[in-house]
Amino acid sequence: MSANVTVRGSDDVTASETAAVGQDRIAAVGRDRTVAVVGTGTMGQGIAQVALVAGHPVRLYDSAPGRAAEAVAALTARLDRLVAKGRLDAAAREAAVGRLHAAEDPAELADAALVIEAIVENLQVKQRLFADLAKIVGDDAVLATNTSSLSVTAIAGGLRLPGRFVGLHFFNPAPLLPLVEVVSGFATDPDVATRAYETVKGWGKTPVRCADTPGFIVNRVARPFYAEALRVFEEGGADPATIDAALRECGGFRMGPFELTDLIGQDVNEAVTRSVWDSFYQDPKFTPSLAQRRLVESGRLGRKTGQGWFSYAEGAERPEPHTAAPAKAPEWITVWGDLGPAEPLVGLIEAAGITVLHKKGGGHIELPGGGELSLTDGETSFEYDAEAIIYFDLAYDYAAASRIVLSTREDLDPGVLAEAVGLFQALGKQVSVIGDVPGMIVARTVAMLADIATDAVDRGVATAEDVDTAMRLGVSYPAGPLEWAGRVGHRRISGLLRELHARYTTGGRYAPGLGLVRRAAAEDAEDSR
Repeated sequence: MSANVTVRGSDDVTASETAAVGQDRIAAVGRDRTVAVVGTGTMGQGIAQVALVAGHPVRLYDSAPGRAAEAVAALTARLDRLVAKGRLDAAAREAAVGRLHAAEDPAELADAALVIEAIVENLQVKQRLFADLAKIVGDDAVLATNTSSLSVTAIAGGLRLPGRFVGLHFFNPAPLLPLVEVVSGFATDPDVATRAYETVKGWGKTPVRCADTPGFIVNRVARPFYAEALRVFEEGGADPATIDAALRECGGFRMGPFELTDLIGQDVNEAVTRSVWDSFYQDPKFTPSLAQRRLVESGRLGRKTGQGWFSYAEGAERPEPHTAAPAKAPEWITVWGDLGPAEPLVGLIEAAGITVLHKKGGGHIELPGGGELSLTDGETSFEYDAEAIIYFDLAYDYAAASRIVLSTREDLDPGVLAEAVGLFQALGKQVSVIGDVPGMIVARTVAMLADIATDAVDRGVATAEDVDTAMRLGVSYPAGPLEWAGRVGHRRISGLLRELHARYTTGGRYAPGLGLVRRAAAEDAEDSR
């Protein structure tokens, strides 16, 4: 079960700590109490701005001489820009500046009720910092780390009062992004976690609770978004621009994984993937990509170096996704059975003036030339030598999607493929044709996201609601993976993963987890009633 929900804190938690957070309703840190931020980089300044605008006295400290004063000046300039844009009135700005102070010595943090650390991601450095802070602040002060990859439990391991230690993982830029992961270590007192939760909620953030596991929620659940795209690329199924376009324009994601990792930094993204993989004892579901490793080794780290998957040199043209040439739409089609998540296509086809014949059957579209269009199920078209099978990818919203992705074997009759392309073009969609890749792009990504998310919930990392909230707000997914799994159907997702598992020798990477299998069985039982 989740430590943040059920595990009581250390026996070292004092009565004063318990009294401070209350018994009936755990109170947020009062606005009159000081919030200290240690570390004055981009994240530290962002967290300080959030606490300052919320009304707290804020003290900034950095071990490098003069950095805290520089950060105060930078924050003051930020407040001035907010006033200029009409987002903060002048009086509020003056009051905030009056509450903001640079601390040149850690002793100046003694009266802080909450200390948030945002320094280098190094376990030993963080442990030394908090050992020192614990000797300075009062026993009722909450100590928090903004780590995104280290164990909250390990950072607090040497503290006399580990129960008052919690993770507060803000997302960059902290003043703009609403999500905060409130991470309970193994020894974190639940009341302390609640106090931290209520505090950041009072700052206008959307907190989610999670246990201290590798990657917390977002960095754990998000791995397949990058990994499956890289896998399709490594298999030669599609190029980066086409994969990005599929996930944006068909899947509804804000950015594709190749452009997003270029923005994040290939070294940073690969390091997180490797950290999660290592932390889970090299579980194949989190296996890093050799293609990304080579990119990092070559120094092509993305926007910050001017070259990643794409070039960012001045005047460089961005590669275009593969898009099929215009083709003639068929005058009629036959829909056999229910298309499941793709059923909205039927209404779109009829609205485009194409005659739709309905017959009982196994859930596919028959084209006049004999082609069979099916929603991808994890199989490949070359397995059906005698049939003209064309798979199409899952879409978040078929009506809103501006692109549809098709997959088929190379030797398919061009005339049959042209009918399929023309059908979707008649619906106002651009069409990309990729290689004969099992599970295609969007479907296999969503299936793996759902599997990892379901496993996280069943292991007590977080509630289903918090997982979905974290993925929507933390990485701007169109829907939480658990919500999406419910829409598509656990049985369909589990079946797709089983087919992928049968086609890849990857040590169980695609084997559906027990939680997903249970939910699929529950759907079967419900349907049989």
